Amino acid sequence: MTKKTIKYSQAIEELNNILEDLEGERIDVDEVSAKIKRAIELIKFCRQKIENTELEVRNIVKEFEKDLEKNKEVD
Repeated sequence: MTKKTIKYSQAIEELNNILEDLEGERIDVDEVSAKIKRAIELIKFCRQKIENTELEVRNIVKEFEKDLEKNKEVD
């Protein structure tokens, strides 16, 4: 997708810029398809980042709950 690693916030910022360009008609018609293609890449990246973060948070919560249960058994 991208050659360099970007952060979620950077992807959102770039998406917002693309949207502003498209809404403001500030881009040449020759650039429209490239902008839309890039926007789709960024959306896919953001979705994957959200899914990965959600999974990571669930795993952290599960581990925390296991620790709580262990502590209850010890008491």
